[in-house]
Amino acid sequence: MADSGIPITRHSVPDERQQAIRQAVKAASSLPTPDGNARLATAEDAEAFHAFLSDPKVHAPIYTLPRPLTTDSVLAFIKQHEMEQTDGNGLLFLNLDPAGHVVGYSDFCIWPQWAAGELGGAVHPDLQSQGRGQMGAAMSFAWMFDTLGLDLIVETAALDNTRTAKLLDHLGFVRKGEITSTRPDGTTRASLVWEITKEEWREQHTPPSC
Repeated sequence: MADSGIPITRHSVPDERQQAIRQAVKAASSLPTPDGNARLATAEDAEAFHAFLSDPKVHAPIYTLPRPLTTDSVLAFIKQHEMEQTDGNGLLFLNLDPAGHVVGYSDFCIWPQWAAGELGGAVHPDLQSQGRGQMGAAMSFAWMFDTLGLDLIVETAALDNTRTAKLLDHLGFVRKGEITSTRPDGTTRASLVWEITKEEWREQHTPPSC
């Protein structure tokens, strides 16, 4: 697999830690969300997931999605993540509304060798200005540290993606520079990179004790 250029910070961890992270990824079946209604994506979700992703407001900022975006390519995307979970280095969750419609997704890329991970994904445009994105992201980042056992989270965003930049800056991520990200179809984009360690996260997000 080609080196994606992230994470910027790379500290190798012992084999036992790597195996513990892989096992945590393999065992994952639920994800904390503001509504508590997320589950692993399956092949049966391809059509509904494709319908959600077809909105340009959803897919345009995300370089990791398949291109062209079709039901078949989305099905392959889901199956790829099922294989990644089997290997302990990736996860794909769908967020559902009370009626069972897809209103968001969370895409986890994990590097067990560095105890590091990246969270990608999106929420429905109608929900983007209600604080749900920030709340959901914070819950997912905490879950990555506490449940998957990671030491570092890295995030990327296009240079003009001010919404994500404000979110990451607000949550305490540190800007690390710029890389060239490669899309599945081989095209590229410039991306800003942020990182935060487990210790930095806990310092900023653990409520003070009485």
